[in-house]
Amino acid sequence: MARSSAHDGPLARDREKHRGSSQDPTLPRTRQDVSNGGHHRQHRKQKGPVKVKPAGESGRTGVNPFKFIKIVWKSTSYLSRAVNILWPFVPAAIAVKYTMPDSHVLIFSLAYIAMIPCANLIGFAGQELARKMPHMAGVLVETTIASIVEIVLFIVLLKEGQYYVIKAAILGSILATMLLCLGLCFFAAGMRHEEATFDGAISEVGSGLLLIAGLGLAIPTIFHTSLNAASGDSVDISVQDITTKTTQISRVVSILLLIAYAVFVWFQMRTHHGLYDAVFEHDENRDRDGHKDLAKEKLTLTECILALAVSVALVSIIAIALVHEIPAIVLQGGVSDPFMGLILVPLVEKAAEHLTAIDEAWDNQINFALAHCIGSTIQTAMLNAPLVVIAGWGLNVPMDFDFEIFDIILLILAIITVGNFLRDQKSNYLEGFLCVIVYVAIAVAAFYYPTPIVAYEHAVHSAGGGGH
Repeated sequence: MARSSAHDGPLARDREKHRGSSQDPTLPRTRQDVSNGGHHRQHRKQKGPVKVKPAGESGRTGVNPFKFIKIVWKSTSYLSRAVNILWPFVPAAIAVKYTMPDSHVLIFSLAYIAMIPCANLIGFAGQELARKMPHMAGVLVETTIASIVEIVLFIVLLKEGQYYVIKAAILGSILATMLLCLGLCFFAAGMRHEEATFDGAISEVGSGLLLIAGLGLAIPTIFHTSLNAASGDSVDISVQDITTKTTQISRVVSILLLIAYAVFVWFQMRTHHGLYDAVFEHDENRDRDGHKDLAKEKLTLTECILALAVSVALVSIIAIALVHEIPAIVLQGGVSDPFMGLILVPLVEKAAEHLTAIDEAWDNQINFALAHCIGSTIQTAMLNAPLVVIAGWGLNVPMDFDFEIFDIILLILAIITVGNFLRDQKSNYLEGFLCVIVYVAIAVAAFYYPTPIVAYEHAVHSAGGGGH
């Protein structure tokens, strides 16, 4: 089949314009594809009833402790391997938590650092498991597993009554993935190529869903703010009634977002999975390290499950220690609740996904990287956040989507900004750098944003009467 080139005339230009839907995604789209030539993978015959993708074949069964430790230590990239150096902080954090309970800053600092290698192990195990599955199922499973850290943190925060931190962390998680992670992916890809191109199937659907999710999350906040401004003036309603109605609206919005996410998964997995599979197959063929990945030793299915069990258990222990120290850090450490929730918590809970996506962008797999960034953001906004509200409903606690105006405006502006960068289906290092600059500016603003009175009173109560 003849490859399209710049000399094919108007027809080729028209195909390029509509490449998201009409062009065969296995064809090269930029000169980097031609220079790479694609790594055509040789598939080995598999034995047994379960079919595993060649990229995920381990050639072993059961658990081999020495190989398990060796493979986990090597991880998937130099960046992930560097993170494994932080493993000594895990036992140190647990030991200090129980032997020096009054050293709040030390416990928080050790637990914060210890969370990174634990999250990295969850991400690695998810990635190894995803390699054994079809493309779209693998991406969805990997994204979901990488969200375990976020879900565990949200549950612990909910049980501790840290509602303000949860709300800030929900939006902070979206901002961190959408601006910092995506920006670093664009920058990494742009450092090796003049332009990186990605498919409209990933960017257009993703940016549209992000905008819908952002508006859905904003509705309860707009409702609460509007009635608060008008109460006692043009509207006869008490503050308590406004709060109750806002909580009820948040619960309905949560159900609607969960339904929307289910339809999105059905769209990807059932009705349009062929389109996504073709896009990811194209990315696999232009993977710079594809031949190395095939040659690497891999975890067995049993070892993947073992790694997930160990890492989730450690994350849960570390998360409890981390969250328990937040009130003391807010009071004694000079860190505001907005900065804690909007910046610090999301950075550690999303560490594994960020490392994976950046490595994929560096290896010329920009569609995989984009799918992880956008997929993770959509999952936070349309699955994890609604589940927290539903869980709060079941526990009869006032968890809602009444965010700070500062936070929600930043979210909507960030979604619009990223959507504009995704619109032309190509990126470069400048766009990535600008995304990171915007995130740093938000972090600076969050650092100076004062802790609301309600959150401060909760911190005083928790640090004084609760806890230790």
